[in-house]
Amino acid sequence: MPPLLKLILIRLGLGVLTLFLVSVVVFAATQALPGDTARAILGKEAANVARYEALREELGLNEPVVMQYVNWLGGVVTGDLGNSLVQDTPVTDLLSRRAFNTAVLVLIAALLSIPISLLFGSLSALRRDSKFDLTVSVGSLSLAALPEFVIGIVLILLFATQVFKWAPAVSRVDPDVPIYQQLELFILPAITLTLAVAPYITRILRASMIEVLESEYVMMARLKGLVERIVLWRHALPNALAPALQVTALNLAWLAGGVVIVEYLFGFPGIGQSLVDAVANRDMPMVQAVCLIIAGVYVVANLTADILTILVSPRLRTGLR
Repeated sequence: MPPLLKLILIRLGLGVLTLFLVSVVVFAATQALPGDTARAILGKEAANVARYEALREELGLNEPVVMQYVNWLGGVVTGDLGNSLVQDTPVTDLLSRRAFNTAVLVLIAALLSIPISLLFGSLSALRRDSKFDLTVSVGSLSLAALPEFVIGIVLILLFATQVFKWAPAVSRVDPDVPIYQQLELFILPAITLTLAVAPYITRILRASMIEVLESEYVMMARLKGLVERIVLWRHALPNALAPALQVTALNLAWLAGGVVIVEYLFGFPGIGQSLVDAVANRDMPMVQAVCLIIAGVYVVANLTADILTILVSPRLRTGLR
C-alpha cells in the first residue's frame, strides 16, 4: 500500500473515531441540560398529564438514555438527523439552505484571508526588521487581540451606519433570490472573519519563512547562483508553508464555529444563527446536528491540511517514499 494512501486511511479512521466521541459528548451534554423538552414544547398545556406523557413517548424521551443515543446515532449514520422540536420539520431541510449560506461565507473569507496572509507573511519575512515588517507585526498582533464581535461592530460603524454607508449593516439573505445577486450582504461578515483569521496565519508564515530563509539549503541555492525569485518560490516557500498550512486549516475550521458570533451579530441566516436559535428554544435535534456539522468540518480540515502539508513539503514527501 502506498505510504500516502496508508496515512490517509489512518487519518480517516482517527477522524471517524473523533466524530464518534464528539457525538457521545454532544448527546450527553444536551441530555444534561436542565429542563424538560416535552414541557418546553407544551408550555401551559404541560399540566395535561395524558398529553405530556403521550408527547414524551412520541419523542422517545421515556426510553433509557442509552437507547435514545443508539436511535439518534443510527439516524445520523443514515442521514436522518431527526425533526426540529420547534418547527416539526426535518433538520436536514432546515439546515440545507443555512449550511449553504455559511459555506459561501466561509469560502469568501478563505479566498480573502489566505492570499492576504501569504502575501504579507512572505513580504514581512523578506523585509525583516523594516518599517513594513514592523507595521505588519503590530497590525496583525492588534487584530489578533480583538474578538471577532468587536471587529464586526467597528466595521458596522465605519462602513454601514456612521461614517460611510457602503454596505448593509444587517445581512438578511433572501432564500428565494440567487446568492450571486446578494453578494453585498456577505461583504461585512466576510471581512470580519478575514480580519479575525488572517493575523494568525500571517504571523506563523512570517516566523516559518524567516527560519527557512536562514537554512543551509536556501544558502546553498543562493551560492549556486540561482535567481532569488527561484530560490524563494522553489526552495523557501514550499518548506515554509508546512506549518502555515496546519494553522490555516485550524483557522478555517474555526470559521465554521466562529461564524456563530458573526452570524448573530449581522443577523446572517447560517448554521451559527441556527445554533443560537436552537439553544434558545431548546431544540435539541438542531443543536446536536449543528455541533456534529462543525465537528465534521474540523476533521475534514485537519485531514486536508495533513495531506497538503506532505504534498507541498519536499522533506515530508521524500520521507514517505
